[in-house]
Order: sequence, then structure tokens, then C-alpha cells
Amino acid sequence: MYHIMNFPIVLGLCALLCLWSAARLGVFVRKKVRAPEDDEREEFGTLLGATLTLLGLLIGFSFSMAISRYDQRKNYEEEEANAIGTEYVRADLLPEPARTKIQGQLVQYLDLRIKRYDAHAVQNVSETIARTTQMQNDMWAEVKNAALVNPNPVMATVVVGMNDVLNRQGYTNAARLNRIPVPAWELMIGIALFCNFLIGFGSKRPGRMKLLIVPLAVSISFLLIADIDSPQGGLIRVQPQNLQILADQLRPK
Repeated sequence: MYHIMNFPIVLGLCALLCLWSAARLGVFVRKKVRAPEDDEREEFGTLLGATLTLLGLLIGFSFSMAISRYDQRKNYEEEEANAIGTEYVRADLLPEPARTKIQGQLVQYLDLRIKRYDAHAVQNVSETIARTTQMQNDMWAEVKNAALVNPNPVMATVVVGMNDVLNRQGYTNAARLNRIPVPAWELMIGIALFCNFLIGFGSKRPGRMKLLIVPLAVSISFLLIADIDSPQGGLIRVQPQNLQILADQLRPK
């Protein structure tokens, strides 16, 4: 399910086709049954209004969930850049050659993190992830060895700083995996299909353009929600602005 969510435009087009087909199915079923009485028509209008209201609430809640997750990813990108920049400065407290080596590793690690943010969902990032993990292990080993040689409060600040760098990457990855649950998507899509079926069923003079209005509006809503909720597949993505600014500052002039 999440695979198609990484392609919001495809999801929007599929939703438009399915919802419009549900409305046409409602028209077809309507032609096969007797015309409803006046009291039945009033009850049907109430049912349709309640169902559309429920669909609107679900879309609103889902949009709010997607926005909150997007904001969380933005905040973690900023915190990760701050953690790397702080550790780069704290590395000045280390003796040579550890200082130069760790600062160089931090610059390389920063480039890997920017590359991970820029990667699209269709790209294979296994090599980048493996190199990132190896770089984390190497940096931690350097800091640990330096702290064991000189166990003092100054070294403790460097160790804590490196720990923050590693933790922020974990938080960022967890935020990337924090998506709108699949059952929520299934419920929303199911109710949308039911609503469009009812619209087609209750339409007195169904026209192709008339039956296309609600499916078009709902599919655009789905597209926007999926775009914001997809960390690397949509057009609205978290850009590594803070990481890139830091990289420009740390690279030799």
C-alpha cells in the first residue's frame, strides 16, 4: 500500500478513475430498480449528507496527520544539522590526529545525510545507508578511543555530542517511517467509493461532467495528503536546507 503512496500523482489518477466508476455504477444500479418514493428520497438525502460529512472529516483528519508528520520531519532535519555542527566544534577539544580525523569524518557524514534526503523513493539507497552506518561506527570508535586515553569532563562533552549525532539520525529515520496508517487509507477510500456510489444512485439526470465533480475533488485531496505524507516520493518534501548550509560552512574555502 505504501508503495503507491510514494507516487501521489498515480494515486490521484487511480482514485479519480475508481471514484468516477463507483458513481457510474450507482447510475447503472439506479436504472435497474424502481424509482424511490418521496419519503424514501428524503431519507436517502439524509444518508448521503451524513456519509459525505464523514468523508470530509476523515479527509480533514488525514490532512492534519500528514501535516504534523511533515513538520516533525522538518524539525528533525534542523536538529540533526545542529547536532553535527555542534560536534564539529567540540572536536576541537580533541588532540591531534583525532581532531582532524573526526572533523573530516563529520564532513563526509554530512554529505551522506544530504544525499539520503535528496534520494527519491524509486532510487536504491542501500549503499548510502550502509556507508552511513559504517561512518557512524568509525566516528564512534575514534571518539571512544580518545575518551579512553583521556577520561575527563572535556572528553565527556565530545562523547555526548557524538551520541547526539547518532541519535538524531535515528529520530530522522523513525520520522520517515511514521506515515498515515494503511487502515486509515483503506477506510477513507472505502467511504469515498460508497459516497460516489450513492451520488450516482441518487442522481436524477446523471451527466458525465456532473458525476465527475466529487471524484475530482476527492482525488485531488487524496493526492495532496499522499504527497505531504510521503517523505521521499512526493513534490512536497523536506529539503535538507540546514544540512546544506552547514556543509557549505564546513567545506574548505
